[in-house]
Amino acid sequence: MQQSDISKVRSSIHQRCGNKVMIQLDRGRNKVDVQEGVIQKAYASVFTILVNDENEANPPQLLSFSYTDVITRDIRMKLC
Repeated sequence: MQQSDISKVRSSIHQRCGNKVMIQLDRGRNKVDVQEGVIQKAYASVFTILVNDENEANPPQLLSFSYTDVITRDIRMKLC
């Protein structure tokens, strides 16, 4: 993993702030969560996604991920 790879991912996510994305989270041991959210902010080391659960009883969650999570495929994102 090189610094240029992280810079490319950072700029790509920064350009898509405010866009709706479908995220697939690898939780380990063959556990995968698929959620839909909006990219809120992109910081120097991390970015945040606001996830609304389909269940109205659960409040929205603000999840944060590092750019290396995208490179190592711990999280996969697709624009909606």
